[in-house]
Amino acid sequence: MSESPDLPEKTEPTGTTPGGGAAALPEPFPSDWTRCLVLVAHPDDPEYGMSAAVARWTAEGRSVVYVLASSGEAGIEGMSPAIAGPIREEEQRRSSAVVGVDEVEFLGFPDSRIVNNAALRDAIADAIRRHRPDIVVSLYSGPEFGPGMPNQSDHMEFGAAVGAAYDDLVAAVGVDAAEGRPQMWFESAPGPTHYVEVTGFVEPAVEALAQHSEYLSVLDPATPVREQARRQVEAVCAPIEGIAGGNPVVGFRRMRP
Repeated sequence: MSESPDLPEKTEPTGTTPGGGAAALPEPFPSDWTRCLVLVAHPDDPEYGMSAAVARWTAEGRSVVYVLASSGEAGIEGMSPAIAGPIREEEQRRSSAVVGVDEVEFLGFPDSRIVNNAALRDAIADAIRRHRPDIVVSLYSGPEFGPGMPNQSDHMEFGAAVGAAYDDLVAAVGVDAAEGRPQMWFESAPGPTHYVEVTGFVEPAVEALAQHSEYLSVLDPATPVREQARRQVEAVCAPIEGIAGGNPVVGFRRMRP
């Protein structure tokens, strides 16, 4: 992440919608897929909300690829982008390896200045066509994670671009993973519609986030990196009453179809 330390924790009360109405409990995440493409804006975005689920998926033999819009080069205060970018890329590669993701791509868009434009939408569509995922997972694109927790412009712009690129692909040629057109799109988001039980995968997620040591040590110098990582991951993976037998879960919101 860049700009500010937004924490995508579980902020919507269980059993309610963002508007306060009743809602069904999240369902188990679909299992009829093999390939997943994770699309995010910055290094550490997967680790702040979904890496425990990714660790489970790769342990089950599923393929997960990360594609990042930027290298997070504006994200380390007091460090020039030319120095910070390579550091953050390497931290992301180490982090990804912890949860079984071997393929990580950086699209080269400017950190903290990501815009939903034709160039970004084309790059996202190209990534979808190249990797031929069954499902696409991206970071939350809404205005705020919860009261007093605004989302970043980069996340909102990038999420809007993911949705536009996804819809354009489906509108042009329909849904067919064999031809590079995914069947489903999810966001790692508050107010989830689906969940992944992550018993046994919380520790790998903590280890993965802790790999962003340079970034986290500057973000909060007073708190040890591993303590920051554990606090964030355990908040994201907190049990939801009424599902998964009280075990830790990661929530996702189904966006399409």
